[in-house]
Amino acid sequence: MKGSLKWLVAGCCAAAVVLATGLSVGLRYYFDKKASCFDSEYVLYVYPDMTVQAVTDSLSAVAKRPGSIRRCAEAENLAERIKPGKYAIEPGFSAVYAVRMVANGWQTTHNLTLSGTIRTREKLAAAISRQMMMDSAAVMDALHDEELLAKFGFTPENVFAMFLPDTYQVYWTDSVESLFSRFKKEYDIFWTDERKQKAADLGLTPMEVSILASIVNGETLKVEDYPKIAGVYLNRLRKGIKLQACPTVCFCFDYKIDRVLKKHLQVDSPYNTYKYRGLPPAPISVPPKACIDAVLNPDEHGYLYFCASPEFDGTHRFAVTYREHLKNARDFQRALDARRKASGK
Repeated sequence: MKGSLKWLVAGCCAAAVVLATGLSVGLRYYFDKKASCFDSEYVLYVYPDMTVQAVTDSLSAVAKRPGSIRRCAEAENLAERIKPGKYAIEPGFSAVYAVRMVANGWQTTHNLTLSGTIRTREKLAAAISRQMMMDSAAVMDALHDEELLAKFGFTPENVFAMFLPDTYQVYWTDSVESLFSRFKKEYDIFWTDERKQKAADLGLTPMEVSILASIVNGETLKVEDYPKIAGVYLNRLRKGIKLQACPTVCFCFDYKIDRVLKKHLQVDSPYNTYKYRGLPPAPISVPPKACIDAVLNPDEHGYLYFCASPEFDGTHRFAVTYREHLKNARDFQRALDARRKASGK
């Protein structure tokens, strides 16, 4: 009897061990692969030289069960499969799903935004590189790469036209060529048949519209003034009058001058619209969509001149005759001199 009891106890203990082991394995399986491991959103950036330890440490710092992250990383062989990228971890994700995202390269799309006034290639390269996994030197090289840009129908001189300020969904790890391909795709989408027809009706090509739009953008930050200023330049083009646009002169000096003086107007450059008639060879900055549409839909008026308003509010005074323009210019100069005197400059 005692022997039977002994075997019964032993059997019960063994069963308990098996049950406990099974329960432990089952719970680990559930918590590692099924249960939510995160309570809040977290964006993980994985760089090419990042170690698996760094990745698991980053995930563990926000995980409810760091042990699950480490076990799943080992089970998925993350050390050998790690993929650079941007990964958005959402509440409710399991540990194994988060790890598999990095192992399989299941990246989250990334917003790349071009905005504001972009007048130089250096600024364009910086705006792109600081939002992507690429350095500005690589972007600068691409902006000067004739062979690469020819694939998209542009040259290093006119490439500004390809970039339309907006927000684009891309992948953080996209290559420069892939990114430029995306910009070209959006450029083609923007230039609808309707816009092309409007350009043709004005006697301009899409590139010429972009060139004029870049000049309009250099004249004012007031969106409501875009169509009126565009109308002035189109009137001058029709009459064969030199555009005499100060932003084009600033471009000749790499935008390193604060004011355009008479001596600057003598620079011998095809971009100097005080010296040469017609449009310059290429855009002088990245033209915003609103400026392009303003050129395609200009205000119809008889103005041939404009200058900054003496109110210094960013608006302009427009004139039909040169005599009117001179009066407006004198009013502005007097206001500018008074402001300088008051400031002691």
